[in-house]
Amino acid sequence: MSEVALKNEEELRLMRTAGQLLGLVFSHLNQRIVPGVSTMAINDWAERYIVDQLEARPASKGQYDYQYVLNASVNHVVCHGIPSDKQTLKSGDIVNVDITLEKDGFIADSSKMYLIGDVTPFAKRLVDKTYEAMWQGIQAVKPGATLGDVGYAIQQHAEQHGYSVVREYCGHGIGREMHEEPEVLHYGKKGRGLALKEGMVFTIEPMINQGRAKIKTKRDGWTVVTSDKTLSAQWEHTIAVTASGFEVLTLRADERIPAELNQSGEDH
Repeated sequence: MSEVALKNEEELRLMRTAGQLLGLVFSHLNQRIVPGVSTMAINDWAERYIVDQLEARPASKGQYDYQYVLNASVNHVVCHGIPSDKQTLKSGDIVNVDITLEKDGFIADSSKMYLIGDVTPFAKRLVDKTYEAMWQGIQAVKPGATLGDVGYAIQQHAEQHGYSVVREYCGHGIGREMHEEPEVLHYGKKGRGLALKEGMVFTIEPMINQGRAKIKTKRDGWTVVTSDKTLSAQWEHTIAVTASGFEVLTLRADERIPAELNQSGEDH
């Protein structure tokens, strides 16, 4: 594993700003992601807002030759769903919207699940338990803990509720580059892996399947789906390791750290 870069106070300040701006993008989209909207419309709204209103750069556009600002992954799409004019959201759908933003040289990365119209209790439960699993992983972040502790917390929560954890994709270090060291697995064993240090910044972004963990990539080379066509959900935040625990750099204005986490985390 390459050396993990530790961010200094100035770099963390810039990353915090990028994270706050990214939170504004989701706020901008909240009332727009409704039945009848195409995933391309969501992409276009996000791009205009990032560029024109926030004077920032959509960091995903052009990365790895990807043409769009975000991923919109609907129902059994695990990740990397490509926006399309032909894909219109309908009542009952669940969709993950994954967006990156760069401001003043630093990148923030986050994703949010949207429930469209009337969603089944089974779909809502998957979305809720995936959100809880992400927070279980975040709760494990503190100096001296390990990446294995983070993965273990996520895996245990998902599996005890009858779900499976996708293993082919993981969180990642982030800063001046979208993907830096370390890799952050969403499964693992306590005490294993890299020890966390103050100044590390990385994403935690578990992908949790309703059925089996097995996935496959479609012919477009991007879209990843569950092999058994069951639903998949994902949430993501960019996290900094602080002296006392963690800071969620991409925490949204309408979002609060769960109460039981406040002792180990820092509510910003």
